[in-house]
Amino acid sequence: MRLRSFFLLLCAAAAPSWAQLSPPNDAGVAMGHLHLSVRDTDAQKAFWTALGGVPVTNGRLQLIQFPGTFVMLRKGEPTGGTEGSVINHIGFKVKSLRDIQAKAMAAGAKTAPGSNAAQMWVYAPDDVKLEMTEDTTLTVPIASHHIHYNVPVPLEMQAWYAKTFGAIPGKRGNFDAADLPAINLSFSKSAATLPGTALAGTKGRSLDHIGFEVTHLEAFLKKLESAGVKIDMPYRQLPDSTTAIAFLTDPWGTYIELTENLAPAR
Repeated sequence: MRLRSFFLLLCAAAAPSWAQLSPPNDAGVAMGHLHLSVRDTDAQKAFWTALGGVPVTNGRLQLIQFPGTFVMLRKGEPTGGTEGSVINHIGFKVKSLRDIQAKAMAAGAKTAPGSNAAQMWVYAPDDVKLEMTEDTTLTVPIASHHIHYNVPVPLEMQAWYAKTFGAIPGKRGNFDAADLPAINLSFSKSAATLPGTALAGTKGRSLDHIGFEVTHLEAFLKKLESAGVKIDMPYRQLPDSTTAIAFLTDPWGTYIELTENLAPAR
């Protein structure tokens, strides 16, 4: 298991052949994409490409490619940013904080110091909050790292992602966490524990949903349904495409797209 995890980490931070997502875990799941609802698609595209994202296509799908994940954009009127929702922010590892800060500021984004010299905050258009953590050993300028949730019951959420997607439970620093290939899921306890004070779900926010890539998606969905997981949108093949999708919502309001064959063919 340790050798397999090490191999997956290498793939997540590996070199310029970004077109393929990381190999899946034993449950057939890996990180897939971040899907944003945005007011100005050109401004968002300029921001993400300034950070180092590479625009690619898979049939009709327009993707911005990073090691370990894709960013997808859809024009809309988001009801709010990431803060105030169940997903507080998205984390990336970067080779140089100074370089990323310069690129973000040149694209018109706000930045703020982090809690230590190796960490900073970047605010993308539509108030998408990003955490940048410097790792000078990276072989690429930037790579997918973590999704940070705020929930009343971190350990319950950790257990749900472990059971549902095969995420490996553990810790990331002081945070309860669970690992999938190319992404760490970190869980913080929120103060929103009283009735009527729960944090907003992601659907309709600027980070509308997250996506996991799944091997043999149709069979995977049948297993989820037999385990009592409600599927919001059943399996379907996209027109004129080899890509298949489905949607579900976790018990805390995270809207999740499951895809198969999202990455462009080599």
